[in-house]
Amino acid sequence: MSLDIQHITKKFGDFTAVDDVSFTVRPGTIFGFLGTNGAGKTTTMRMILDIIRPDSGSITWNGNPTRDMPRADFGYLPEERGLYPKMVVEDQLLFLAQLYGASKHDAQARLDEWLKRLNIEENRRKTVEQLSKGNQQKIQLLAAMLHDPEILVMDEPYSGLDPVNAEQMKDAFREMRDRGKTIIFSTHQLDDAQELSSDVAIIHRGRMIVSGSVMDVRKSTGEHYVRFAVAGHPDLPWLETMPDVQIVNRKPDYLELAVSDPVVAQRVLQEAVRRELPVTRFDIDYPSLNEVFLTRVKQMGTAMQPTAEELAAVPAG
Repeated sequence: MSLDIQHITKKFGDFTAVDDVSFTVRPGTIFGFLGTNGAGKTTTMRMILDIIRPDSGSITWNGNPTRDMPRADFGYLPEERGLYPKMVVEDQLLFLAQLYGASKHDAQARLDEWLKRLNIEENRRKTVEQLSKGNQQKIQLLAAMLHDPEILVMDEPYSGLDPVNAEQMKDAFREMRDRGKTIIFSTHQLDDAQELSSDVAIIHRGRMIVSGSVMDVRKSTGEHYVRFAVAGHPDLPWLETMPDVQIVNRKPDYLELAVSDPVVAQRVLQEAVRRELPVTRFDIDYPSLNEVFLTRVKQMGTAMQPTAEELAAVPAG
């Protein structure tokens, strides 16, 4: 059983919002759908939910078109607020859960549990407009999940959240995954996806760049990264003369180097030893999802390179 998106395309007039996109979401996993603002994430999610339909391609769950599935099988957290601002939180959430077919008894039990888990019990008798943006987002999440859907689709779920509330949301996602739910969330914060997801897809200007497990995607550029530090020597200009070594980030306490393979990385270490330098850090890893995004977009050619605005939307590695 899986959610299979196969070769979907969606145009609005002459504009192609999603162009031949394919990926698969395994059941019971957290899947990160990644890209900058305007990449086509929201349009794709709305097609998964059958809010809009693709011009071509198919979207199936366990081999059956999602358009034929009961609406209650899905939970949807949109990027924009979709709650009644003057309605009491508890009344509103119970009402929405029952619209999706949940019994009032079951919905009440889930509501009591999740209000406590998200530390917002004191807000149950408040109206939505009385809440902070972060707590409104938590209530929006409860509206998406209180009817116990099989698939949760969340568009930029961390929007407006401070780090504490964002971490509580992540814990909620992990809990839903552990209960067997399938979770798809979109974000332009690639570090969040790397931390939380087992699988990801990265889309840019409506086209798929890469998809797969987080580790496979991080390996996809063929590069290795070395985090390297020498006590008392922050710059190490000799590194710039070494073949197949590129300094990609200068952190406060270490340098991040891109190398073609681990053999080149070992040459860096050997050169430091030859110079009798006190090496305090030497870690070999793969590029982050941020770095994969920037590298793969550049590989697609000048016509598909990110704009200055898009680059600014992706946090530096």
